Amino acid sequence: MTKADRYLVYDIHNILDNGYQDVNPRPKYEDGTPAYTISVNHVMRKYDLSKGEFPICTLRRQAWKTGIREIFTIYQHPTNVLSEMRDLGVTWWDPWDIGDGTIGQRYGATVKRYDLIHKLIDDIKKDPYGRRKVVSLWQEADLRETKGLAPCAFLTMWNVRGGYLDMSMIQRSGDMLTASGAGGINEIQYAALLMMIAKVTGYEPGVFTHFVANEQIYDRHMDNAQEMLRRAEEMADDTQNPTLILHKEKGCTFEEITIDDFEMVDYNPMKPQLKFELGI
Repeated sequence: MTKADRYLVYDIHNILDNGYQDVNPRPKYEDGTPAYTISVNHVMRKYDLSKGEFPICTLRRQAWKTGIREIFTIYQHPTNVLSEMRDLGVTWWDPWDIGDGTIGQRYGATVKRYDLIHKLIDDIKKDPYGRRKVVSLWQEADLRETKGLAPCAFLTMWNVRGGYLDMSMIQRSGDMLTASGAGGINEIQYAALLMMIAKVTGYEPGVFTHFVANEQIYDRHMDNAQEMLRRAEEMADDTQNPTLILHKEKGCTFEEITIDDFEMVDYNPMKPQLKFELGI
């Protein structure tokens, strides 16, 4: 098991033992049924990438390349246009089309409008020990401008520590077993983003901390939650240490990094893959 697997087992038990059910949920399943959840508030996980603690779950296979491609659509080639996301290999946003082929003035559109990522990179290079390195996708003017899902993972904060770059990511809400949980897509992609920004600013990736204000398990995911706990018992004595490598020289530009520059080594997730019905 990885550090992320151990976090995930703890968090599943925490929700099952201490969680509360929501009332009048906004999301619905594809068949129109309200998508109820069991939630807990204020979940935090911490990984030191410099010590090989890459956050990836082995209790089921994670589509890590697609997760990184999604980060490209938000920060590297920022867009809110679904066809452009599909061109970059990301299709899971299609259900959130607001009716014009976009997800609204959200995510990549906000990054592009305020040039958030280049301002961050310049700030790290020019004033490494400054404490104002905040990238926020929660822009009230943007949220009021169009319909669309409010950003879930919406805030990152960056700090230089000697030769290391540390980053914390704040998430307002998270579907734990499909995306936001320990070693899930959100942690994989933001750890990869930390690696990318560290590379182009001349630092080593350091500590990645993830805070989720409200983390949930959907009612139709409960069987999968139990299956993941069963798998954890099966592999309790199997220690794994998957590592993501970014094969790029320091000094490259942010835009020069491609998905082919990433390599995941020693990743052996359990099979078969689990399927999850999404609440939209």
